[in-house]
Amino acid sequence: MISTEESALTVAGLLLQIKAIKLNPSQPFTWASGLKSPVYCDNRIILSYPKLRTFIRQEFSRLIADKYDKPDLIAGVATGGIAQGVLVAQELGLPFAYVRTEKKAHGLSNQIEGVVESGQAVVVVEDLVSTGKSSLQAVEALREAGLVVKGMMAIFTYGLDIAHDNFAHANCELTTLTDFETLLKKAIEENYISDKDLKSLMLWRINPQEWSGKHTK
Repeated sequence: MISTEESALTVAGLLLQIKAIKLNPSQPFTWASGLKSPVYCDNRIILSYPKLRTFIRQEFSRLIADKYDKPDLIAGVATGGIAQGVLVAQELGLPFAYVRTEKKAHGLSNQIEGVVESGQAVVVVEDLVSTGKSSLQAVEALREAGLVVKGMMAIFTYGLDIAHDNFAHANCELTTLTDFETLLKKAIEENYISDKDLKSLMLWRINPQEWSGKHTK
């Protein structure tokens, strides 16, 4: 689920403009998993652009207020969601905590960093959702600590079927500022990609593993 179409198109255009998202089917990127992909997203770049950073913060805050009124806490997913979550918590005047991918192997062995209490209503902030696995690990950790997860907000999602299934299975609502489908629409409008590129990108979206296999030398 995205925010309004107008806002989603605006965000998509801005992400393309600052090259936070790059599209290049002819020269695929290699993800950390080893898969080849025609798209690469690094939303950490947003933090270097004050006007865009402010816009993203305000959009997150507006959506959270509209959908969840005022939760007790904002939680960011390490590491990409930490900075965005802090900005949103500051905007809304709420406490903030962040969730590691796993418990620390030393000290207090915390997975959740910050002051949290059982029963608190929390909205989770993430920068990017691919399969949803790491994002939902944070949701699980918060629930295990007794918090009530109202939903997750992210800047961008690839819209992969596996992510949809994972969030449905976890019974967690995901709302994003923009998504892959909107990004492609904006990229075509601005002549960022060709019709041939669009076809390749859509094939990747349907089956990333198969696409990667065909583009691995």
